[in-house]
Amino acid sequence: MGETIIPLADLRYAAPVPLIPATLTAPTGLLADHLGRPLHDLRISVTDRCNFRCSYCMPKEVFDRNHVFLPHASLLSFEEITRLAKIFVAHGVRKLRLTGGEPLLRKGLETLIAMLAELRTPEGLPLDLTLTTNASLLARKARALADAGLKRITVSLDALDDTIFRRMNDVDFPVADVLRGIDAAQAAGLGPIKLNMVVKRGTNDDQIVPMARHFRGSGQVLRFIEYMDVGASNGWRMDEVLPSADVLKRLQAEWPLQALEPTVEGETAERWAYADGAGEIGLISSVTRAFCHDCNRARLSTEGKLFLCLFASRGHDLRALLRGGRSDEEISAALGAVWAARDDRYSELRGAAAAPASERRIEMHYIGG
Repeated sequence: MGETIIPLADLRYAAPVPLIPATLTAPTGLLADHLGRPLHDLRISVTDRCNFRCSYCMPKEVFDRNHVFLPHASLLSFEEITRLAKIFVAHGVRKLRLTGGEPLLRKGLETLIAMLAELRTPEGLPLDLTLTTNASLLARKARALADAGLKRITVSLDALDDTIFRRMNDVDFPVADVLRGIDAAQAAGLGPIKLNMVVKRGTNDDQIVPMARHFRGSGQVLRFIEYMDVGASNGWRMDEVLPSADVLKRLQAEWPLQALEPTVEGETAERWAYADGAGEIGLISSVTRAFCHDCNRARLSTEGKLFLCLFASRGHDLRALLRGGRSDEEISAALGAVWAARDDRYSELRGAAAAPASERRIEMHYIGG
């Protein structure tokens, strides 16, 4: 018999309320965790719902029509999200990424974007405000997102071949509509656009070269992501992982590529440029070359749980502090204490065959990628 899947509802509330330190220490913007990693990026999930059923994230056999999503009252309000984001910024966050589920399903998202776009660093600088989407709704929403203050966008796109793409999203959604969304985002100024392709050996790896050929010279950056063991419902197997080194070999057989230096500390993608100047590609080797050592990302779930790792089993309930009448100073001190104790490095331990047998991990659609 196969492994029994525990309903997500049994997991998503398993989060302790962070303790308020006896002494409230003001944020310095230089918060570091137990391994010396700073807090720089905050990924904010605005909905646990998605209109795709990709097998590596929300397989239809688990997330079917009977699946119970979070009720609206459980979601953080836009005001609560903005309040928490401001506290994170005081601790050093400089990049906010809106995720889901599919974030464009959240009603009135442009209002939240406008609120977050008003935030400033202690030096008075705007934040890097971006969003990851499957682009199914992007063609009609791109202009409003840009007008609200969104700076950049990342699109998940796993194939150009329409048959393969429809099979992977498992809701028969045409790739042409995603491409129209990408064009609309480019026209709205939401660029340079990053495109994420999750590569599964035997499923869509024959799309590596066609995808690269299509987006070469477009000004958009195509990134190839190793298929990851996130959550417990995607049936992950190591033999379906195509190492980034193999992806690079396939691309180099078509075009000369030159290695590039990282643009920012903690960057997940290894960057390569086409030697003829036709742009660049990225390789995210989250399985074969873990980058835990400089991971500077935190994730805030739709209902206000703070997760310190993509492979976490439980979070920290910030919503309880928000709705419990705690002050910004108290929440800030609690957040600082949580991050300072962080020692998560699942991917490194997995690579060393030393990952602990822990509780069932949270699903990707619940906390974003």
